[in-house]
Amino acid sequence: MSALKEKYLQEVRPTLLNKFGYQNYLAVPRLEKVVINMGIGEGKDNPALLESAVKELSIITGQKPVITKAKRSEASFKLRKGNPIGCKVTLRGRRMYDFLNKLINVALPRVRDFRGVSPTSFDGRGNYSLGLKEQIIFPEIDYDEIEKIQGMDITIITNAETDEEARELLRLLGMPFREAA
Repeated sequence: MSALKEKYLQEVRPTLLNKFGYQNYLAVPRLEKVVINMGIGEGKDNPALLESAVKELSIITGQKPVITKAKRSEASFKLRKGNPIGCKVTLRGRRMYDFLNKLINVALPRVRDFRGVSPTSFDGRGNYSLGLKEQIIFPEIDYDEIEKIQGMDITIITNAETDEEARELLRLLGMPFREAA
């Protein structure tokens, strides 16, 4: 079992049960999935860039990404419907917990001038999103082998009813939230 899942079962779940007064353990919020998305704007012009993004995302997550395509044509971006514009991965179960553990304990502390992640990036339904500017904060990525520094969007989906419950769940799991000013 993943260390983060064990922490959830042993420490986080009982704490949330007492704090919010749930009836049983099944009502306590838990992580559902993590979606990692890399949008590659130049992917339509340079297919090698898209291939390298797919390779890097698969190294980071341990799962093969799906290539995302444009849903509609957009003349101002010189984009046609069906053009590849990025890649994404949906993680569940053990891979989700392993990725979050690596993100919280290894990758985020390697961000330059890191003061914590935003405590307000919730969507109103208990889901949290954060953006990373560069993929090189993950230890698996070799700086010499990357073609271009690219960012990624990470969305953590929980089954919490409110943002407050989801924030407390992520805080107890170790997410380094910035202090509200």
